[in-house]
Amino acid sequence: MNFTDVPLTMQCAGDTLMGIVSQPAQAGVLGMVIVVGGQQYRAGSHRQFVLLARCLASAGYPVLRFDHRGIGDSSGELRCFDDITEDIDAAVLALEKTCPTVKQVVLWGLCDGASAALLYSGQRQDALVGLCLLNPWVRSEATLARTHIKHYYPKRLLESSFWKRLWQGQYDWRPSMLSLWQSLWSLRSGLFLAMTETPFQQKMATAMRHFPGQILLVLSECDYTAKEFLECAKSSPDWHDLLHRPTLHRVEVADADHTFSNAQWREVVEQTVLNWMKTLEGNPH
Repeated sequence: MNFTDVPLTMQCAGDTLMGIVSQPAQAGVLGMVIVVGGQQYRAGSHRQFVLLARCLASAGYPVLRFDHRGIGDSSGELRCFDDITEDIDAAVLALEKTCPTVKQVVLWGLCDGASAALLYSGQRQDALVGLCLLNPWVRSEATLARTHIKHYYPKRLLESSFWKRLWQGQYDWRPSMLSLWQSLWSLRSGLFLAMTETPFQQKMATAMRHFPGQILLVLSECDYTAKEFLECAKSSPDWHDLLHRPTLHRVEVADADHTFSNAQWREVVEQTVLNWMKTLEGNPH
């Protein structure tokens, strides 16, 4: 199917946001907004957002990718991922206005873009029917320490190169011991903080628990952010059973890194998202 990349601007709390809509010649009722995370802009790492948007538009789904305030070509001060609710709302409204056939919207996000999408999900339940979350960001002292202790250090001890360097006196073990001690201390401190604060991770869990639509969770096998997310989901009572909900579909991309940086991993993500989008068509909300 033919499509056109259409540039547009959106107003958000006195600032101007820049976006691109990949608009099919014959758009349906279901569209997507890509939420940018980190210090990236609307193209994404390795042009991932561009390629995903065009893949979906070729299948008939309008896709808007945009720069929130403070990044790319948008004006305003840079904001943290948990403070871009107004930006996402402006993008959803812009997609609906630019593509009048769109009545149902999916949010797609990677890393803290996924976290931002989840935190926003309670705002527009009239239009929002799905969340596509890739390697969601739940970083805290406790989750980082737990992930390092469970995944990094055991893997390091099984590497023959580590023992060879140590035996030959080429490896200074003191920094690693200091790092391990810091992880253990952070874990202890992080658990204490978890009992005394209400962090954004809890807000994410609450948002997921109350979201009535469908969720696609895509995790990279070789990504510590993804492993951190799983550790958080397993250890925190706030996340109890959330990953086993019938409305959540979970996919792990074998060997993939955080940003799905090669063509094979990217194509797996594109096909996974496309197949999932097809299941949403016609679903009552």
